[in-house]
Amino acid sequence: MPAEPVLTVDADRHDTLKKVCLVDYALHIAGPLLSMGVLSVIALIVNYIKRDDARGTIYESHMNWMIRTFWWTLFWVVVSFLPALLLAVITFGLLSFLFLVPVVWYLYRMIKGVLWLNDGRPMPA
Repeated sequence: MPAEPVLTVDADRHDTLKKVCLVDYALHIAGPLLSMGVLSVIALIVNYIKRDDARGTIYESHMNWMIRTFWWTLFWVVVSFLPALLLAVITFGLLSFLFLVPVVWYLYRMIKGVLWLNDGRPMPA
């Protein structure tokens, strides 16, 4: 009989973590599309707060995936800002779309994460 409540608690924990991951992915995806990244920062904070709760589960890999994706995207946005600005001036804005490449990569990784989460698969390290 004592094993049953443990399984219920564990199942509840997994359900809660899955919901948190789904909400985080939604915020990360909505961030660059709807709020100029503010929602992504909120999701990042939640990722850091809930990562310890997810330790030892597949959800830990999803939290790490979202955190790494956020920071790498921010890095590439900052690095590509000046060249994109120069290209925009030189080409009268025709090549300014190149600044969106890191954002497209970010959205790709977040959507991939949602699909893998839905399949119950951990993200690669």
